[in-house]
Amino acid sequence: MSAAADHGKAPAPIRVAVAGTSGRMGKMLVEAVLDAPDCQLVGALEVEDSPALGRDAGEAIGRASGVAITDQFGAALANADVLIDFTRPQGTLLHLEACAAAGVRMVIGTTGFDAAGREAIALAARQIAIVSAPNMSVGVNVTLKLLEFAAQHFAHGYDIEIIEAHHRHKVDAPSGTALRMGEVVAQALGRDLGKVAVFAREGVTGERDPATIGFSAIRGGDIVGDHTVLFAGDGERIEITHRSASRLSYALGALRACRFLAARASGLYDMHDVLGLR
Repeated sequence: MSAAADHGKAPAPIRVAVAGTSGRMGKMLVEAVLDAPDCQLVGALEVEDSPALGRDAGEAIGRASGVAITDQFGAALANADVLIDFTRPQGTLLHLEACAAAGVRMVIGTTGFDAAGREAIALAARQIAIVSAPNMSVGVNVTLKLLEFAAQHFAHGYDIEIIEAHHRHKVDAPSGTALRMGEVVAQALGRDLGKVAVFAREGVTGERDPATIGFSAIRGGDIVGDHTVLFAGDGERIEITHRSASRLSYALGALRACRFLAARASGLYDMHDVLGLR
């Protein structure tokens, strides 16, 4: 083929594997990948005792993907450029090790990591490119930027509370997004969240310390994810709220992260990097 004929050739699709494909988020990710013209589903991972093993990854959404669900890391990652993982910390860290060994990039939306888990991700990022964020939604990440601005102007005379609500199946609290909101606000105020966060109140608590940042977690029904940061002052209160009506926003954000990683070999990034919000 001549150089002229090759000039307009479309770039190769991003080859994507998805972890936890039979879960609620996994199904949404599979659908989003199948719908994206610049992405190709090439791998589908599940735990070893999953009843979905061997089935087509698109079966649960009524579509044929041609990709069988497996519990074998090697098979799922063999042809992948990137693995999207919204599972649980223990599983994600196993996938992280496999991806680092195979040179496969990762988009990590899993929450609930402890300090050792976060350190493992940072170390793996020396070998592969990783986007790790507690929330992949574009709207949430723009909200984080708004919170940074707001906190700088409500540094004195305003009490700060973070209220989040999720479905009954969520296993960690507060949510990773709520904690990230707290980190952004605390950093803007020059405070250490680890020292000023209040996660529970019961009984006679005494007068509220104005330096604290409170957290409240609600669990019930099928709530996808609501987050509100309340700045309560004398005579007024300001609420900055983000509500997710569908997990699609997380999936579309994850695909943006995949596209961002396509040109990067290593390094640890978050959605502010992906969206140019630095």
